[in-house]
Amino acid sequence: MDVRSRIGRRTLLAMTGTVPLAACAGSASTPRDTEVGSPRTPDQDSATGSVDASAVGKVSYGDDPSQWAELRRPEGETRGTVVVIHGGFWREAYGAELGEPLAADLVERGWTTLNMEYRRVGNGGGLPQTFDDVHSALELVDTAGPVVTLGHSAGGHLAAWAAGRLRGSAWPGRVEVTHVLSQAGVLDLRSAYRERLGSGAVDDLLGFGPEDPRFASVDPAQQLPIEASVWALHAPDDQQVPIQQSEDYVAAARGSGTRAELVEVTGGHFDLIDVTTSAWERVVEILDGISPPLS
Repeated sequence: MDVRSRIGRRTLLAMTGTVPLAACAGSASTPRDTEVGSPRTPDQDSATGSVDASAVGKVSYGDDPSQWAELRRPEGETRGTVVVIHGGFWREAYGAELGEPLAADLVERGWTTLNMEYRRVGNGGGLPQTFDDVHSALELVDTAGPVVTLGHSAGGHLAAWAAGRLRGSAWPGRVEVTHVLSQAGVLDLRSAYRERLGSGAVDDLLGFGPEDPRFASVDPAQQLPIEASVWALHAPDDQQVPIQQSEDYVAAARGSGTRAELVEVTGGHFDLIDVTTSAWERVVEILDGISPPLS
């Protein structure tokens, strides 16, 4: 999947509805640092695992160059935290710059954002490294208010996985995800493996198939039920990740008792991460239902 060639010129330049599940919880952009390891890296509270409430900038959560996230806060009170997880079929070629326009837009709307980088296939990622990184970055989050994971494509997989990660013993932690917004997410790893989505991206990530008992622990469809509410946004004309990924997941989630909704949008695979589109406006509408804009 060539994200940069298909995402659209306006989004690349930016990089350099009714909500039935809405009632679940209840400015200007802060400056950003441009280099990992900047002297403005926030201090982490050793007692809680979260970062200092006044801090902004790049946060390192490990020694690898890909183990960082960018924390932004709105001016004034925050509506909660949105953790942005980029896609790219878990591969090294695609990075956190894909999430920058989304995080910037959401900070303007009053959200605290954590735009996450993580180790991917080709630079040390896989199982457990990619999952360890998502878990570690999430553990930095201040849990005052909703904690929303917003992920596109492979990031949608990780956003949904993160909501169920604390159930087992492999990833113990304190930060519960309260809401998941999956943007054209890979939510059923078994079918993605069988169909070789992304030219075998699931096999590249894990190195084994569904017959391995470890597979279920990282497959959102096999983590159900979960406590978080889930919205699976997807376009019927998506040529990279078929909408059946979201349809099947939502059906299984509802059958398990998880609150989940399929939200059909327009614009193929990439309009969901273009902040000028109607697909992005659906994301904003859902977030407004989770935590209404502050007056």
